[in-house]
Amino acid sequence: MTVLLISLLLFLVLGAPVAYALGLSTFSYFLLVQPDIMHVLPQRLFSGMESYALIALPLFILMGQVMNEGGITKRLIQFCLMFVGRFRGGLGLVNVGSSMLFGGISGSSTSDTASIGSVLIPEMEKRGYPKDFAAGLTVASSTMGMIIPPSIPMILFAVTAQVSVGRLFLGGVIPGLLVGVFQLALTLWIAHRLGFPKEKAAFAWDQVVRSLYILIMPLFVVGTVVFGIATATESAGLGVLYAILVGFLLTKHLTWRQFINVVRSSILTSAKIMMIIAFSQVFIWVLALERLPETIATLVEGANLSPFFMLLLIIAIILAAGTFIDVSPAILLLTPVFLPAIVSAGISPILFGVILCTGLAVGACTPPVGNCLNVCVIVSGLRIGQIFRAAFPFLLANVLTLVLMALFPQLVLWLPELVMGES
Repeated sequence: MTVLLISLLLFLVLGAPVAYALGLSTFSYFLLVQPDIMHVLPQRLFSGMESYALIALPLFILMGQVMNEGGITKRLIQFCLMFVGRFRGGLGLVNVGSSMLFGGISGSSTSDTASIGSVLIPEMEKRGYPKDFAAGLTVASSTMGMIIPPSIPMILFAVTAQVSVGRLFLGGVIPGLLVGVFQLALTLWIAHRLGFPKEKAAFAWDQVVRSLYILIMPLFVVGTVVFGIATATESAGLGVLYAILVGFLLTKHLTWRQFINVVRSSILTSAKIMMIIAFSQVFIWVLALERLPETIATLVEGANLSPFFMLLLIIAIILAAGTFIDVSPAILLLTPVFLPAIVSAGISPILFGVILCTGLAVGACTPPVGNCLNVCVIVSGLRIGQIFRAAFPFLLANVLTLVLMALFPQLVLWLPELVMGES
């Protein structure tokens, strides 16, 4: 274990990509500790990707990018503007509301940051909002893309932990809405305090009707999984088809050139994630070989922590890990380490999965690794430090939601049990 963990830390410090750091540290372990079983390395590498459920990942990535290029961002912004534009700080409220809706369509926080930010940050600055406030709010609100279903990280957790994707999706609904409500309340308070402007936006039923085919997208994708109509993979395929029809026939913003570029981008993004999955599965296999998860479970049981304090401890570790490790590898590394301890303590894996995704969403907005921060730097032209300082108060909404989930597990478990029955 010493060779494995020290070599991983060394490669990360040297700046190696996470996938290669995982692979090289595992290779170092086999070379120095277990050379006799080196032959299993290629087998474990490819078996880590042999999962039907993993097909959903590239499909959901493609679906989100097609919907993004299909011109839905401006429509969502106009839709939210009709409801909250009349309040002080209306564009800030639109920023949060659009992220809630867009997160339920794309399943990706980085896509949310790029699409919402490129439209709203310049517009908010033009209307008198501080640019760092607009960028920070965009980054913080984008975290809902990882919590509100469909969520790409939740699919990754479901595959790793062997739990129901439908239950995870339903478990993320209330926490995701809570994050949004807390951020809306904070935006309203800041807007009144600093005198941000109101927006002129009249309610129009025809605009609501024109937005319906976009708004039912999350219900269509999530509903087919929850009610057993389709698997997560089949639902993702249906979602891609729906997104293509919307982009080409309804919004008519999607061109064949854009579609080809979107497919190429989705393939590259999926390939990066699959490489991380492949190398991480070998790494996880070594952790199991060295019985690290069982050791941690034994230590946790020996500490006699209540479920609440155990979850608080795990939340602190997740927040710290998310600062230095990207979302996908963090899920793949932390899940097998903590899951045995979670199960032995009688805590639902669904609760742990939602907490893990919510905590890592904060990590996506914290330096130095945070992907959402790095995307926002490109979109806004501001420095990482400026954006993070502005985002920090809104990220406290995520932390408060994490504590509430640990204190009241039914915030996560009630809806899955209501719709799908007790597991």
